[in-house]
Amino acid sequence: MPQISIPKEMNSKIAVVILNYNGEKLFPVFLPSVIKHSNNDFTEIIIADNASIDNSIHYLKQNYPQIRRIELTQNHGFAEGYNQTLEIIKKEKQFDYYILLNSDVEVTQNWLNPIIEIFEKDTEKNISAIQPKIRMHAQKHLFEHAGAAGGMIDYLGYPFCRGRIFDTLEEDKNQYNNQIPIFWATGAAMAIRVEVYHKLGGLDKDFFAHMEEIDLCWRIHHTGKKIVYCPESIVFHLGGGTLNPMSERKTYLNFRNGLTLLLKNLPSKNLFFKIYFRMLLDGIAGIKFFLDGKPKFTLAILKAHFYMYANLTSILKKRKANQQKFGKLKLPSMVYSKSIVWQYFAKKNKTYDKLEN
Repeated sequence: MPQISIPKEMNSKIAVVILNYNGEKLFPVFLPSVIKHSNNDFTEIIIADNASIDNSIHYLKQNYPQIRRIELTQNHGFAEGYNQTLEIIKKEKQFDYYILLNSDVEVTQNWLNPIIEIFEKDTEKNISAIQPKIRMHAQKHLFEHAGAAGGMIDYLGYPFCRGRIFDTLEEDKNQYNNQIPIFWATGAAMAIRVEVYHKLGGLDKDFFAHMEEIDLCWRIHHTGKKIVYCPESIVFHLGGGTLNPMSERKTYLNFRNGLTLLLKNLPSKNLFFKIYFRMLLDGIAGIKFFLDGKPKFTLAILKAHFYMYANLTSILKKRKANQQKFGKLKLPSMVYSKSIVWQYFAKKNKTYDKLEN
């Protein structure tokens, strides 16, 4: 891979912001690569602690006293944790770009430069956010669940990626080495313009964790701006660093936030039909969990639906706020017009290149 250098005359400033919660064991594995490959005159690494109850703060003080720490007083979750952290940073120092980086991500040499070069060449500021290539930390030849080679979504709000559909991970054979517009950039390693983040109000704190980055990216699309995938930048993600990927809690958040995402952002045409159909598919998933001997996961889906009923008024208020801010809500052109559930489970099209147009 050719070396891409950030121009010496560049005055832009980059904040690599790592939100930590009980990640003491992750620091010695992942933090050294971030320090080694993000050390330049334009970049500052900042660790925000979400009121960890392990020895994270003590470990950082002892081993990385040079890294700036922001200590939050309670665990606000991923969304509000970042919102509060970035508000603090904004008031104290001027940056041009934030990179939201999970504490369980290993970065590689030259990971920052291609991303910043894309931003710097985009003088019209049409590109609001960028995602690097995400591969698995444990099996580095495979794409990783959270982002892979760029996030996509179908018309019912089911997210998938180039290189990852549901639980099928593709091997990286350079088949997705083209820079393209994508629907969403992973929160595990998202580069975003500072002005865009704050102008759009940041992440929705009510999501707490999971899909909040998709909601933010959808709002970017409402502004007519783009999110792109940068294949020259490669990082490796462990996944499940703070929440077990097979937990009932994660299942609840994914189903709850998926419905909220649609109610906030879908165009009015056929809105409630799509919500109804989505909930029907959720019910089928719940039955499958029950038959597989996982009744707690079925209960998590039921709880997600009851959350929507109980909070429908507040969610619709957010939808109205989107309409007032962005005008008539439209479906971005890269939304997959077919059902990814049908393609994957019925048609057995398990990889991105096999999906029917």
